[in-house]
Amino acid sequence: MNPDQYVQDKAASSGSSFYYAFLFLPQERRAAITAFYAFCREVDDVVDEVSDPGVAATKLAWWKTEVHKAFSSPAGQSAHPVMQALMPHTKTYGIEERHLQAVIEGCQMDLEQTRYLDYAGLQRYCHLVAGIVGEVAARIFGQTDERTTEYAHTLGQALQLTNIIRDVGEDAMRGRIYLPISELQQFDVKAHEINKREYSDRFTALMRFQAERAHGLYDKALALLPDADRRAQKPGLMMASIYRTLLREIESENFQVLHQRISLTPLRKLWRVWKMQALGRM
Repeated sequence: MNPDQYVQDKAASSGSSFYYAFLFLPQERRAAITAFYAFCREVDDVVDEVSDPGVAATKLAWWKTEVHKAFSSPAGQSAHPVMQALMPHTKTYGIEERHLQAVIEGCQMDLEQTRYLDYAGLQRYCHLVAGIVGEVAARIFGQTDERTTEYAHTLGQALQLTNIIRDVGEDAMRGRIYLPISELQQFDVKAHEINKREYSDRFTALMRFQAERAHGLYDKALALLPDADRRAQKPGLMMASIYRTLLREIESENFQVLHQRISLTPLRKLWRVWKMQALGRM
């Protein structure tokens, strides 16, 4: 299997909404974003699928070294198919070593930190695992205006908060609660209630607060996107549409996220993407 096929299979098998948004990109840009997304999946899987924290830390350390070697080598050489697929696109789309190292750093936080004292702390995590990803994606999609970077970071944060809302129960089973401690205290929700999958009016109020914050970030991101880049950033807008539809679905089910993972079907995701494409919404 060649590197391009490897990253294609990695992206497709994830079932992520991101994959559907890539379908309408020109071939070269689609190849670049698919390789970058596969890299993100590889390092994220280290945290989610490796049960021994020491082994996971060793694997992430290997990735840090491998990324540095690839960017230090004149030919961008790497032993891993993901890096082999990604490196040919780095100069074309301004992908730098710091971007990949930041994503690894964010994943490493999951090994070292399972709770966040306040929203400011959670923002740092979201910046690394989602804001930086948004920045790179915006460059690949065809960014021409510097202001689009702030849009990309804000949208990335909105997407990550939606993930956190969706995965509260699933993350708790892994020993992680991303909802800030200060906000749990504000709504009088105890960590043990989340761990035991106990619903309450207090929990619903807490989750509604999180959803309103996410909606505010979606609105802010759309307002930040310069008109000059609106057409080029259509894949990001497609992702925003899919994720915001998911957020509304979670709201309609009254935030029943402790015992299940609410999701959209692949057909519904594809419909949202096709609809935006057909209507020419930018």
